[in-house]
Amino acid sequence: MGKNLGILVALADKERPENTEEHLDELAFLAETAGIETVQRFVQKLPHPDVRTFVGKGKLEEIKTSVIKHEVNNVIFDDDLSPSQLRNLEKEFNDKEREIKVRVYDRSLLILDIFLMRAQTAQARTQVELAMNQYLLPRLTRMWTHLERQRGGTGTRGGAGEREIETDRRNIRYRISLLKDELDKIDKQRKTQRKSRSNVVRVALVGYTNVGKSTLMNLLSKSDVKAENKLFATVDATVRKVVIGDIPFLLSDTVGFIRKLPHHLIESFKSTLDEVREADILVHVVDIAHPYHDNHIEVVKKTLVEIGAGDISTILVLNKIDLLEQSEGELDLETRRGNYRQHGFDNVVFISAEKKKNINALRKMLFEEVKKKHMKIYPNYVAGMEFVFYEDSKE
Repeated sequence: MGKNLGILVALADKERPENTEEHLDELAFLAETAGIETVQRFVQKLPHPDVRTFVGKGKLEEIKTSVIKHEVNNVIFDDDLSPSQLRNLEKEFNDKEREIKVRVYDRSLLILDIFLMRAQTAQARTQVELAMNQYLLPRLTRMWTHLERQRGGTGTRGGAGEREIETDRRNIRYRISLLKDELDKIDKQRKTQRKSRSNVVRVALVGYTNVGKSTLMNLLSKSDVKAENKLFATVDATVRKVVIGDIPFLLSDTVGFIRKLPHHLIESFKSTLDEVREADILVHVVDIAHPYHDNHIEVVKKTLVEIGAGDISTILVLNKIDLLEQSEGELDLETRRGNYRQHGFDNVVFISAEKKKNINALRKMLFEEVKKKHMKIYPNYVAGMEFVFYEDSKE
């Protein structure tokens, strides 16, 4: 079997042209997570996407030439494609004489495919399948590859007629209805579970994807949540009981956010994102060593507002400080802390989850914030064992 190769295509960022390369780097990381090796990148400078093929005629010919030269089987666009753009591009890249069939991805479809691979629990699989079917419904084409994957079939079905496409549309609509009913039942069960936790402070880890949330979850809860250097390593929400000092609380690790997270995915993951919405405290984890981490902070803040969690008390955890020290040397953390406070973050801590650096500074801050919430639930609470601060090296 040949390699799974891909070409990346993006429009130049009109407002911030310097961001275009970073967007393509992220798209390449998404492709790698999906098992696709990038062989070439194309940037199109247009005031707005071409209605028919997203890119202009000249750029389209360059991409087609590269597809043939590198024997590429995936062309990935950094923006969402309309159903007609998707159909037109599939026709352009799939010459009848070529043996290698080219699959066209837009950003949403690539992310949905990764979620499909990552989902472990029945709830997550149902959520992703619903999002995938909602995405596919207006985009049914004669290639059928993603629909076949949903059915567990293999390959494509050649020569499927309009009648067959309409039959599949009806089948997908019916499947969407069933999945929504299933998720409604799951949502009711989850709400009942969350009500039973109303006497315990709830803390949720949030952040851009691949910033170290799962590694931090493992440290704080002494659990073994899967942590990988890949995007969306965590799709299923994980909840663990944690005790700091003498106060117990529930800590949840949730799916990472990303630029242009597909709308269908946010909608279908409603019950999972309720772990964030209904949290008492958010721990916003940031990869401070990433050159565009400030952009990532803004994406997460915007997403939190969109899901109704923008006003929850937040601790900003700037992770991977060890990597930043390697590249920049000695750091003026107080100045950095002041900058983040000016942007609305009162609680700021710098750590390395991987190296277990400053973890107790985070624990102390977390303990103080949890205690405030705990005392609202139990006004007569008297601390029996205050949190003792000690050096990380003595853990």
